[in-house]
Amino acid sequence: MCLGIPGEVVEILPDRPDLAKVDVSGVRRAINIGLLEGEGLAPGDWVLIHVGFAMSKIDEVEAKAALDFLESIGQAYDDEIAALRESMIEKG
Repeated sequence: MCLGIPGEVVEILPDRPDLAKVDVSGVRRAINIGLLEGEGLAPGDWVLIHVGFAMSKIDEVEAKAALDFLESIGQAYDDEIAALRESMIEKG
């Protein structure tokens, strides 16, 4: 099962505007935000992430509801967090 996981944008990387540092349940990784060009992403915004790519911008209420649901399903959520940890995009 593949899931999209909500993450909060912590920082847009100044030397790579297509990458943002995002916090997902305490895991911070650089993710590709290129698919959301023109969305005006900024720290504090929430995005739906799949294997290292931000797929859509969502609001905080949606993000919290999705995280609560994902945590309730157990192993699939744990697997997706593990995949996120492994999908780190290197800067530069």
